[in-house]
Amino acid sequence: MKPNRLREIWAKGRPVLNGWCSIGAPFVAETMASMGWDALTIDLQHGLIGYNEMLAMLQAVASSDVTPIVRVSWNAPGEIMKALDAGVYGVICPMVNTRAECEAFVGACRYPPGGYRSFGPTRAALSSGPGYADEANDEILTFAMIETVEALANVAEIVATPGLNAVYVGPSDLSLSMGGKPDQDTQDPVRLAAYDTILSACKAAGVRAGIHTTSAAYSQQMIARGFDLVTVGSDAGYLQSGRRDARAMQDFVRTRAR
Repeated sequence: MKPNRLREIWAKGRPVLNGWCSIGAPFVAETMASMGWDALTIDLQHGLIGYNEMLAMLQAVASSDVTPIVRVSWNAPGEIMKALDAGVYGVICPMVNTRAECEAFVGACRYPPGGYRSFGPTRAALSSGPGYADEANDEILTFAMIETVEALANVAEIVATPGLNAVYVGPSDLSLSMGGKPDQDTQDPVRLAAYDTILSACKAAGVRAGIHTTSAAYSQQMIARGFDLVTVGSDAGYLQSGRRDARAMQDFVRTRAR
């Protein structure tokens, strides 16, 4: 089986730079994959993407070195297994609040005896190369999202789940759960202290930590804080940036035309 590059990057002591896809278009995913990310996450939770779009997007990025990850819409075993059978190398599961929920998530990602994943790697066996059945349990990465006060209170138990490789902090939902606004890239000391609690638990358990950000500067801050994976940019975000540039250009042209 083709090795998981994220494991290799972490073994070298380097953080993983992750891109994010919310638009269900293979060419957009292919363009994102060409930008030099270590990993690219296809978002089935809040992205405008269904299974068929996800499959086409995975095929579109297959010629690159980017490691494909999927954020599933929920802790639903059937959806998790279908994403894995399509060939992803990592699964991000939202709203994992307890050790029991984390065990259910991890179990869906592992073949017996490590879990209860059903065997049928339809595309994965082709895209990942020979040896998938024997090596998938050791290569596939599991990310449990920590994004509520309940999960924060249970984080030490969650990260102790056998087979869990990493957590992924959802800043907006965590902020809402803590009584704040759904903002990101925060400098709020209370939220930063929560991040440190998560990082401390991960370090103690030997689990990696990732976080969603919206800027290169904040990504650098989070890497310095101890995060092992940062989501730096997204397809929708780049479109919004281009929209602002386009509006500025239009305003300039209209002003000069008067």
